[in-house]
This record gives sequence, structure tokens and C-alpha cells, in this order.
Amino acid sequence: MVHSFLVEPGRWTLQGSWLERDRLPTPVKGKILIAWSRDDWFTMVMKLVMPEATPPEMALQYRGRLANGECQYTFVLQHSQLGRVEGEGWVAPDSIIQRYWALGDRQRRTGFETLHRLDDGRYHLSSGIMTGHYLTSAMEATLQPQMTPPANG
Repeated sequence: MVHSFLVEPGRWTLQGSWLERDRLPTPVKGKILIAWSRDDWFTMVMKLVMPEATPPEMALQYRGRLANGECQYTFVLQHSQLGRVEGEGWVAPDSIIQRYWALGDRQRRTGFETLHRLDDGRYHLSSGIMTGHYLTSAMEATLQPQMTPPANG
């Protein structure tokens, strides 16, 4: 597998559209930071900004374990809209697929994310949040590594 997102530490940018039931798509931008510890634990922090949506920002903080050579993993997530979340992911040859569910949520909210590798440095993200059996929001975006500014001097 030649994934660079999630399986390697790094900084990424996200740009695309956020969709909600009965509303027009709104632009979304974001930043993602991925860090790894020596014992196969990863942390992923994602901040999304949607100036035309309510709320205008969303924060997600993942923590999971993906052992070297494994294709499946579990994670916990603190989601600014859903609260405490648990999930699972699969690393496939060309995609990373995740599904998650809000803990103790009376609305039975769940979500999914599919990150399809376009090339070595870009991914296409499709994601959605469901309430019961209904899709309530979705996002489509392109992710690419954040370019570090050149050093002065």
C-alpha cells in the first residue's frame, strides 16, 4: 500500500463542499494534523471552517491504533457536533474507509468517510453523517499535503 494520508505523520489541507439536507452546498476548508507514536497509535486532528453554515466550524480529534502491516483499525473520536464517538477503519489498496457511531446518542447518529487516493499527494474525501436512517449532511473535498513555507535566510 502506498498511502501517505493517515499512515504517515503530516499536515494536510482540505477544500471542498459541505452539504446539508434541503440546503445548497457551502464551501468548506480545513486543516488536518496527523501524528504517530512509537507504539502504533495515531492522533488526527481536523478543523473544518464553513463560513456560510451553522455552526461555522467543526473540530474532530481522532485517536486510534493501526499496527504495522495491519489493514483494520479502531479509533475513538471527539466530534464537536456528535460528542464522543467510536469507529473502525480499513486501509484498502486505493482507499481508507472509516465508519463511526456516536456513543449514548438518542438520535442514533453515525458517520462514514472514504478517502480515495488520487495520486501520491492527493485524496478525494466523501463523508456523511446520518441520523437514524437519513443522511443529514455530507462533504466532498480534496486533501493534499500542506506546503511548508520556505525558510528565511
